[in-house]
Amino acid sequence: MNNKIVHNVQIVQPDAILPASTVWIRNGIIEKIENNHTPLSPLPEEEYELIDGNGQWLIPGMIDVHIHGANGFDMMDGSEASIQEVSRACAATGCTSFLATSVSSTMDELLAMVRSVKRVVGFEVGAKIAGLHLEGPYLNPKRKGMQNEKYLRHPHLGEMKQIFEEADGFIKMVTIAPELPGGMELLSYLKEMEVIIAVAHSDATYEEAKLAFDAGASHVTHCFNGMRPIHHRDPGLVAAAFEADHVSIQAIVDGVHLHPAIVRLMHRIKGPENMVLITDALQAMGLGDGSYLFGGHQVTVTNGVAQLADGTLASSVVTMNEALRFTTETGISMLDAIQMASTTPARILGMDHMTGTIKTGLDADLVLINEHFQVEWTMIKGNVI
Repeated sequence: MNNKIVHNVQIVQPDAILPASTVWIRNGIIEKIENNHTPLSPLPEEEYELIDGNGQWLIPGMIDVHIHGANGFDMMDGSEASIQEVSRACAATGCTSFLATSVSSTMDELLAMVRSVKRVVGFEVGAKIAGLHLEGPYLNPKRKGMQNEKYLRHPHLGEMKQIFEEADGFIKMVTIAPELPGGMELLSYLKEMEVIIAVAHSDATYEEAKLAFDAGASHVTHCFNGMRPIHHRDPGLVAAAFEADHVSIQAIVDGVHLHPAIVRLMHRIKGPENMVLITDALQAMGLGDGSYLFGGHQVTVTNGVAQLADGTLASSVVTMNEALRFTTETGISMLDAIQMASTTPARILGMDHMTGTIKTGLDADLVLINEHFQVEWTMIKGNVI
């Protein structure tokens, strides 16, 4: 049965929380939203399944535009099992859609990852794959972060065209360092392909970044991490992004990658409509402390912090529901935090006509969370996962 009534919930909307509310769902689509305090009359079982939300928060399904792995599985291994495990883990932590994200690798490894994603699309066991996010390999070694330098190279238009041909339209976002030789030419091609052009692992100056944003780049991957830092005489990429109204930014809010004051600064300048919460999670998400192989590196997770041997941060283990909690703990409202986790990424990906808010006519991609931001259940197009 795909007709459901979710009642006794607090519905989180972009501008308000609707207490004691009810959502009617027919064939996986939100049919009606009611806000009342009266109990529902009994309904014939064959028409609707009744779900009691026990007064907890009902939020739109979250969308993670940047995730690499989970539960011990790395999506770069080219297997369908790894893609499915990330889909399952995303759903368990409140995500209804995600971008399968690569790391810098050999061409063969990247193409294998692309093929495995294509095979899983439409058959996901949990969260839906909204597309591919290519993070590299056209990144600047000077700001490589955990990216493996032996795989980094200058932009190669022919190579990128081959990747796009293999991907069959599934690429939605590409992260590059536009200051590299051939970077602006690649940027021009990506604009033609109508994908989101993101900038990171970049040593771009303020002037170089402005050129990239003027030419079509519109997003910053894990803002502040893997890029030239702000300096009062050398403002760099971040200041250029802050000044460009059309540029949105990602934030890893895990209590490690960004100081709470920086999270508040990003929010104050960009607003929830241009700030996106991400996990950037590696396969340690869901498993915790231990040793892992990621991007050709040995990564050690200690007390929830993933690092290379030299202390470089190596992605994160945060989940999207935890990112919500961490964001509210910085002093940002829950309404804004949920907008950054659901509504804004849906708009950026061009999915806001289907998902991202709780609204009549949209897919019933919904998550019930409790006061501790723990996920009670996740619903994808009317089906509880």
